[in-house]
Amino acid sequence: MGGAKKKSPAQAEKSQTAEAAKKDGPSKKDKKEQKQRTNISVIVDEGQAMSFIKNSKVFTVQELSRQTNVKVSAANAFLLNLLKQGTVKRIGGYSGHHIYVPS
Repeated sequence: MGGAKKKSPAQAEKSQTAEAAKKDGPSKKDKKEQKQRTNISVIVDEGQAMSFIKNSKVFTVQELSRQTNVKVSAANAFLLNLLKQGTVKRIGGYSGHHIYVPS
């Protein structure tokens, strides 16, 4: 039905200065270089974790993380380490929600 509305001279000037400011601003590479990732390492309390594991018949990563008050990713890393050592066995589950038993 109609085209775009013609901007007033003040609005046109504002949009031109905004476009110029965008071009003068830092590029995407500069923004990526400015962001610095911090590696946060969370250590699982092994005594608390092992007592939970030994006292349970079966458990999941989510239960372990809840009991030890750490993130699921930290509990999962700890559990995979125990799996390699042979301390626990994976008996079931699917798609990252596995069920483990102490061995």
